[in-house]
Amino acid sequence: MLEILSYFNQSWWFITLSVLMHVSWNMMARHVNPETDFLWWGLLGHIVLLGGYGLYHLAQVDWSWTLAGLIAVTAFANSLYFLSLRQAYALAPVAFVYPIARSSPILVALWAWWLLDESLSGMAWLGILFSILGLWILGSTAKHNPNSKVLIWTLSAAFFTSIYSLSDKAISLQVHDFSALLGVVTIGYFAAWVTLSIYRQRHCNSIIPQSRPHLGVWLAGSLFIGSAYALVILAMQTLPTAYVVSMTNIGILLAVVLSMLFFKDRAHLIQKAIATLFIMSGLLILGIVG
Repeated sequence: MLEILSYFNQSWWFITLSVLMHVSWNMMARHVNPETDFLWWGLLGHIVLLGGYGLYHLAQVDWSWTLAGLIAVTAFANSLYFLSLRQAYALAPVAFVYPIARSSPILVALWAWWLLDESLSGMAWLGILFSILGLWILGSTAKHNPNSKVLIWTLSAAFFTSIYSLSDKAISLQVHDFSALLGVVTIGYFAAWVTLSIYRQRHCNSIIPQSRPHLGVWLAGSLFIGSAYALVILAMQTLPTAYVVSMTNIGILLAVVLSMLFFKDRAHLIQKAIATLFIMSGLLILGIVG
């Protein structure tokens, strides 16, 4: 019992640290010039700064065709996730796109139940639905021009999140070391960076964005974007997939609070309060019964 509790607490630390890192780079993305294409720079930064270290440790694990296939699925889904996210960001603000893109836990729960035999209680399902409803209310508070393409690209990002989350769960059962998981993330991020580069070459006539983020912002975002992801996979070793993905949405609440406190984002305060209540209630239900 104590061993199980120890693993649980450890996983919570992984999720908490991941949330803090995730919020940090997400807040940076919100307040960087869109022409900078922060996702492109962030992926490149992870590859340059942490890629070699992660790949070295990943090379030390016991490889199998199954593991190689799972990493390939994660890399493919990551590529389409970042492409969908970039397309959505080009059409609507991050404040609208990201909360809805993070409504993937319901899909993750369905996939995990169907393919991995991970069952959740009725109350856990209710908690996930509550939190997703809150995310959609939160996304509706952002000002943007209604466009069906935005919703399509955003839901596409949510769908591919559910795909790589499922393969990540299977990977977490074979790769147990954080350093090696950074290598898994690096392969996925390299595939995503190449995909975004090809897109930029075809549609922007330049692989490299014309403007660059501030060096400090780039370094922090580059170190956090992949490390946060690897910590999520690490937490999946001992917790249900949908549970982990849902709990990382705590970061969205934190981002809302920080925006109101430091960036004076006070518009639609009542709606944001209602959304926060739904998300907190859902995560609390999930935390207690999940």
